[in-house]
Amino acid sequence: MDLAPSPPLGSGIFTGFTRLCKGLAVILIGGYALLQFFPSAVSYLALIPARTIPFAWNLLTAGYTEQTLPGVAIGVVGLLFLGRSLEPLWGSREFFKFIVVVNFLISICVFVTAISLYYITTQESYLYTPLSGFHGVLAGFLVGIKQIMPDQELGLFFLLKIRAKWIPTLLALVSIAVSFFVPESASYLPTMLFGIYTGWLYLRYFQKRPETGLKGDPSDEFTFSSFFPEFLRPILDPIGSIFDKIFCGRRLQTSIESRGLALGGDPLPGSDPIEASRRRERGAKALEKRLAAEKLATVGIKGVPDGDDASENV
Repeated sequence: MDLAPSPPLGSGIFTGFTRLCKGLAVILIGGYALLQFFPSAVSYLALIPARTIPFAWNLLTAGYTEQTLPGVAIGVVGLLFLGRSLEPLWGSREFFKFIVVVNFLISICVFVTAISLYYITTQESYLYTPLSGFHGVLAGFLVGIKQIMPDQELGLFFLLKIRAKWIPTLLALVSIAVSFFVPESASYLPTMLFGIYTGWLYLRYFQKRPETGLKGDPSDEFTFSSFFPEFLRPILDPIGSIFDKIFCGRRLQTSIESRGLALGGDPLPGSDPIEASRRRERGAKALEKRLAAEKLATVGIKGVPDGDDASENV
């Protein structure tokens, strides 16, 4: 038989990117390149609140238009690596739907905020500053990571370890703090914050889960107050209950009860389909990591056969 050389141990880091993520990455790079050759195109692609009424399409195009090289680099890297974790669990259709819906909701929120700030401050910069970038959707992806593996510890800058459920909150705090010291970054702040909020809103109430037949994630680990420290939750939980009544009503409660009731009327242990689905997802991800680690360890021990062994095998 033919003997193929073993792949380098570090090659797995840059593999496994989905076709959809690669295509969206090309769009981000292409949009940045277009602005370099035709700078005037920013007036048609970015969100400029004063021109949104005649050019309403910029509510969609702004999220895929990067104006700076660091912005497109962060957008592409974040899309590829976060998408590699989220798309297999959500499915390509739901993953793409999340991007489109969250991007549109972010643009609507940013537009309303800019108009409101203009009427409050009468500063025209709120109306004519081009706003764009994929960073809002990336912030929404981090909410998805919080939902899927909230207790997974992630390393930041090779020094600090933090649980995934606190990543969106840390991002919001850092973005707010930086905006005080770097005024230019303040234009990114609304997009970032609305990305976190609309990402949670979509995943909490509207994302369709084919394995359960339900929409959203009603678990206690994914409430609005879960983004905040424990001592603030008694204050925020009543606010979160208002969202539950607006978006869910009795639909979700009735659906869960109909699936999980025992003969005596008490829910069966582990009958919550959402929680069961999340356990399966976590187990599958943990198993995948373990198998990958074992495969790398095996490759490292065996190595590539030498010439004599190869000739005998042939």
